[in-house]
Amino acid sequence: MATNKTVFFMIGVLLIVLGISMMAPYIMQLIYNEGSHSFIASAFVTIFIGILFVLANLEKEYKLNLRQTFLFSTLAWSMVATFGSLPFILSPKEFSFSEAFFESMSGITTTGATIITNLDDSPKSILLWRAIMQWLGGIGIIVMAITILPLLKVGGMQLFKMEGPDTTEKILPRTIEVAAIIISTYFSLTILCGFFYWLFGMSIFDSVSHAMTTIATGGFSTHNDSIGFFKNSNIEIIASVFIVMGSIPFISYLKFVKGNKKIFFQDVQIKGFIYLILISVLVMIVYLLSINYDSSILDKVRIASFNVISILSGTGYVTDDFGLWGKFSLIFFLFLMFIGGCAGSTACGIKIFRLQMLLIFLKNQIKKLLYPNSIIINKYNDQKISDPFINSVLIFIFSFLFLFFIIAMLLSISGLDFLSAISGAASAISNVGPGLGDMIGPNGNYKAIPDPSKWILSIGMLLGRLELFAVLVLFFPTFWRN
Repeated sequence: MATNKTVFFMIGVLLIVLGISMMAPYIMQLIYNEGSHSFIASAFVTIFIGILFVLANLEKEYKLNLRQTFLFSTLAWSMVATFGSLPFILSPKEFSFSEAFFESMSGITTTGATIITNLDDSPKSILLWRAIMQWLGGIGIIVMAITILPLLKVGGMQLFKMEGPDTTEKILPRTIEVAAIIISTYFSLTILCGFFYWLFGMSIFDSVSHAMTTIATGGFSTHNDSIGFFKNSNIEIIASVFIVMGSIPFISYLKFVKGNKKIFFQDVQIKGFIYLILISVLVMIVYLLSINYDSSILDKVRIASFNVISILSGTGYVTDDFGLWGKFSLIFFLFLMFIGGCAGSTACGIKIFRLQMLLIFLKNQIKKLLYPNSIIINKYNDQKISDPFINSVLIFIFSFLFLFFIIAMLLSISGLDFLSAISGAASAISNVGPGLGDMIGPNGNYKAIPDPSKWILSIGMLLGRLELFAVLVLFFPTFWRN
């Protein structure tokens, strides 16, 4: 029988992994003689608590049912964010707990919003830890999106269920089996990305840090000017390519390895994502031409392409302050924030497949008006789609937008101006990073916002990363009843 012991045992394992990961930044502290032992202290506490969780929840057999899986999803990310904040709290930079938790949650959810005002002069250990947090968060969400969320039937994610047992009692062994393949693919892409960054001019430290946040589509950088710091078009091209690779379903890589060499050209979601990128880039190029943006045509193409890919995928790297391009760019990038990348990837937002399902629904509704007696079979990627399935997608989209407005209103009440509240809410629930405006825009950060706003945004990041319902279900009394 599945019990909560399995949940806390798995959380203990995650904390041990998190604690071991803290050793890499500690090595950086020693190499750069930063005069602090915050990471070794954080690692000791995290590993110790993790071991206690493991020892206190030993079982002969570990299983998860539906209820425990929902509980694990939310508790795991919350606990990792909490213990991931320890290095910030113990850092000589003197983060408050609100700031430390915000930065940690932003990292593990691959959001990329930051409260650090001067990245260029920040300790290397802190910069590396931010990158590691996003890299771990990227792995975590891919594993969840392929193994757990489809079985929980969260917002239509069951469409991406892998072949195998349906029962949620088999979640744990399936997760371990699939995770091994995913991690090897994810690690390989990270190494490849870092190599090309280094080859085209980044230092080893910058290339490693940016490779982790690029594949995770997280967006944390080691410099205040983000990718724009390097002023290198080759680096922007590399970033764009690997962001796209991180934004397509990782299940496609698995199918490719298993022999389906045409998967990247056949998958409806991937094709929709590429088409959306091309159309959005074209729209932005035309717009930059219309406002006489001071640069060559090639520069306009480069700037438009990079920023569209970065915002659409939820990465949040910037090379220019698009907030200064005019009002249309603000609305357009706000729209792209909501869309996001593909399901089963490190990208975030509503996801491409849900918008495609919405278009299928609208098209079929029009057909029913024209041909009331017709029988319409809904299909997506050659799979038959039932009406309840489409309804779950529509409910998700409605809930996503409804929660966006709730978060925006709460941010406004907490003291943020209209543009910061709207864009901050969109950035948090879509896990993008930079917002709009002078305070939290591409050239700003979240340091100056009130502490209540930081907590509201942190909750928004968690909701967005876990597809809303995996978190919301815990607040229903019926969930806790036997």
